Amino acid sequence: MTSLSGRDLLSLNDLSPTELTDLLDFAADLKAGKQQPQFPHKVLGLLFRKASTRTRVSFSVAMYQMGGQVLDLHAGVTQVSRGEPTSDTARVLDRYLDVVAIRTFDQAELQEFADYATIPVINALTDLEHPCQILADLLTIQAEFGSLKGLTLAYLGDGNNVANSLLLGCAMVGMTVHIACPDGYAPDASVVSQAEALAGPGQVLITSDPQAAVKQAQVLYTDVWASMGQESVADQRLPIFQPYQVNDALLASAQADAIVLHCLPAHRGEEITASVLEGAASRVWDQAENRMHAQKALLASVLS
Repeated sequence: MTSLSGRDLLSLNDLSPTELTDLLDFAADLKAGKQQPQFPHKVLGLLFRKASTRTRVSFSVAMYQMGGQVLDLHAGVTQVSRGEPTSDTARVLDRYLDVVAIRTFDQAELQEFADYATIPVINALTDLEHPCQILADLLTIQAEFGSLKGLTLAYLGDGNNVANSLLLGCAMVGMTVHIACPDGYAPDASVVSQAEALAGPGQVLITSDPQAAVKQAQVLYTDVWASMGQESVADQRLPIFQPYQVNDALLASAQADAIVLHCLPAHRGEEITASVLEGAASRVWDQAENRMHAQKALLASVLS
């Protein structure tokens, strides 16, 4: 994956379809123990403005397993919390670190950091996209079905950052993607247009009908109905999103071999029922583990 050396990953659109496929294959090899890259003395900085469990731990463990080191630069321990400009922070950290993963609200802040830094900058989540999550998702689906091309994924719920990145990732690997969400909660229109340009005819469907979305789907995917920063409207969203709950009845409308994914944390009884999350179709825990393998492949590639 030397083609990614020194490059940023701010969006899945920063990869070509071939690079995305190769990165997933590299991650699968790492998970199987076929390769173990080493980057001693390399330092990863985690600059996080949002809370994190899986992203923080998976990036850290991946870097440690390759012999590198990790600095946790959450806002409370840096001058970022006191208003230091992003451009200044970027130029300083650029002198100390070898790679940085940023988890923040505004995609523009991530882009500004990348404009001023020469080290690789990785999007560890913004309100617009969550590309590292989708690397793990596609790795999980590939492990289950052997191939990605021709499969159908149905995402149900809020058209958030995960939905945006799923649109791009699925389109790039030849999957059909259906997004079912209430009126007014659709994914970003510009991202939908990008996905439609990447995909073939009929491979992108945005609908308000959950049954139409899951028909013929091999993968059902959901996320919380109120993302970080939307806690104040969580209760009023419940009745709006209730028809999009991933439950046993909805799962029965998908293909017989369908699997269920959730990027976590999950609210049992809201966007997904406990019986589905803990059921035979769930691949949620494999999906969570694959965050580490996918991000290790990404780190090794940009540091190579």
